[in-house]
Amino acid sequence: MISENLIAACKKMQRDAQRQVYQLMAPKLYYTCKRYLKKEEEIEEAMADAFYTIFTKLDQLKEMGAFEAWARRIAINQCLLTIRKKTNFNMYLDDVKVLQPFTPEVNHLEEEDLLNLLNLIPEGCRTIFNLFVIEGYGHKEIADMLHISEGTSKSQLNVAKTKLKVLVNQRYYQNAK
Repeated sequence: MISENLIAACKKMQRDAQRQVYQLMAPKLYYTCKRYLKKEEEIEEAMADAFYTIFTKLDQLKEMGAFEAWARRIAINQCLLTIRKKTNFNMYLDDVKVLQPFTPEVNHLEEEDLLNLLNLIPEGCRTIFNLFVIEGYGHKEIADMLHISEGTSKSQLNVAKTKLKVLVNQRYYQNAK
């Protein structure tokens, strides 16, 4: 956890304090950005923009104990700006196959496995899955953030879940037999 003294020093634009905050937060924010963006240059740009915003808007932080969540929200917003520029969330997606029931032989997926699978689904679905399932936003919030309808958010989430189930079935359960 980042101390209030360190945040206060960052508010005074002290470079050493900013460097310390960067070193503490960069791995967490990188992983957050990686869930939303595929290309390394997009991830790096989103992080750079996020840290710029974090350090220039620190006086807007109301509760010092919420710094990490506030910083993560800024990073997510930077990723969403990138995604909104290039993704049409209202496009209809190709038909999704109905899943055949299967008996799980693998107990759980590792976090890295999930990240790899998320990178295989369309960007719109992946973004909404991340916002809803991982970040905990509601469909109304997601719709407002992405400038789409709640129905589009719900259908994209449904498609994301279905595609992920297909991928999990194909990659983990069929190969485990």
